[in-house]
Amino acid sequence: MATSFKAFFFFASTLCLVSLALASHSSETFKVVGRVYCDNCRAQFVTKISKYISGAKVRLECRDREGGHLTYKSEGETDSTGTYELKVEGDHEEEVCEVALVKSSDPDCAEIDRENFLRKSARISLAKDSGISSDIRLANPLGFMVKERLPECTEVLRELGITPSGLV
Repeated sequence: MATSFKAFFFFASTLCLVSLALASHSSETFKVVGRVYCDNCRAQFVTKISKYISGAKVRLECRDREGGHLTYKSEGETDSTGTYELKVEGDHEEEVCEVALVKSSDPDCAEIDRENFLRKSARISLAKDSGISSDIRLANPLGFMVKERLPECTEVLRELGITPSGLV
């Protein structure tokens, strides 16, 4: 009886130590998920008449905080629902990581607004010790714009309390 207890204790201890060793040496892998839409009201946000774009290309770039040197890069494409998923290897705690638009598959909705005051990318945290328990990171939606907004946009924006002269 004492021998089987010692064997069990030895086996359980070994299993715990191996599990801890593997957990501490596992590589960090994240999945970045986001959507790309057509901003057919040129509003710079998703509205109820926005359409999601399939086949749009996006790029994830991570740069070190000090010199801004590129440390990681990945590209992806949206599916039929306008959703992209990018697999990211490694912990990027000391880096700034952002997803940006590359190319639209819709020639009628392919403009990227280049105004200086606008954020042109979705910033995300790719660090294990960020307080986020999941390895899935959700990026803000990114939008291409049409050249001319749709006529129904006036009513859509009015419902949101936005008029040509500003907020209601």
